[in-house]
Amino acid sequence: MKSLEVGVPPFNCTFMGMMRGVADAFGNPISNPMLYGGSGHAFVIHIHKELCPSGPYCWDRSPVFGLLRNIGLVTEDLGFFGGDAPASRREAVEARLRAEIDAGRPAGLVNMEFQLITGYDETGFLTSQPWPGHDFPPRHLTFGTWSELGHEVHVNFFALAPCDPIDTRRAIAESLRFAIGLYDEPGTYAGPHYGMGPEAYHLWKDALAQHGISHGNWWNATVYAECRRRAGEYFLEVARLTGLAAAEELTETYARVSAALCNASERDASVESKRHWVELAEATEQEAIVKVRILLKALDATQ
Repeated sequence: MKSLEVGVPPFNCTFMGMMRGVADAFGNPISNPMLYGGSGHAFVIHIHKELCPSGPYCWDRSPVFGLLRNIGLVTEDLGFFGGDAPASRREAVEARLRAEIDAGRPAGLVNMEFQLITGYDETGFLTSQPWPGHDFPPRHLTFGTWSELGHEVHVNFFALAPCDPIDTRRAIAESLRFAIGLYDEPGTYAGPHYGMGPEAYHLWKDALAQHGISHGNWWNATVYAECRRRAGEYFLEVARLTGLAAAEELTETYARVSAALCNASERDASVESKRHWVELAEATEQEAIVKVRILLKALDATQ
């Protein structure tokens, strides 16, 4: 049996929980706001046209993987596996995952939620659970069958490693460019039937009449409220690191987006109330992006 001492915090955004655990395992002292903000994830909002709870999961993360490198974390996607994946592919990826663990590096997976693979025993992999007291996602993955994932297997595996971070001001600037890109070219990152950035808000508002009381409305709002709260905290750190007043302004703006999304997540609120809060979040986020553009210009001028 091989087991690594790795903990995962109970973040609503389990991708960020996975990366927090990895950062800690590699001795990367980055703060949670810098992890969310520097990776760009603090600025993501991705919504399905029917408010499916899959919104936070089904988008192209490759630009975020690039930004994670800037702050000292390498994420290598080892491929997608469905329930019909042949045994030879399963054996190959399992061998790579065991090799990563043998080298002292936790690996990762996503099948509904992101988890760390923290070890293995004679029967399978040991996997982290983001929320204590919950049976899902599973804490074990049987070699060969992955039976704990049930009948609908749609899993990606990841190799995770440390690297040297780049200059902090440059990393901040690149994260701001990504945030702006999510608004200027949202279709670049969104999956089919999903919207990113401003398109996400449009789809959300259109879906409320039919899906406003759904689990998906609650979960999307919960995850993205957390992301925007971290965005606000990120800009407080950016202000401290750069001395730019424009960054401190954004702390309050993103806190308002987060508060509006928290209200939109209330299960017992009326659809009309949820619409009000989604519209307020949308308007405040548009205000925020204008300020991000101003901040980026100021930051570029000081480079």
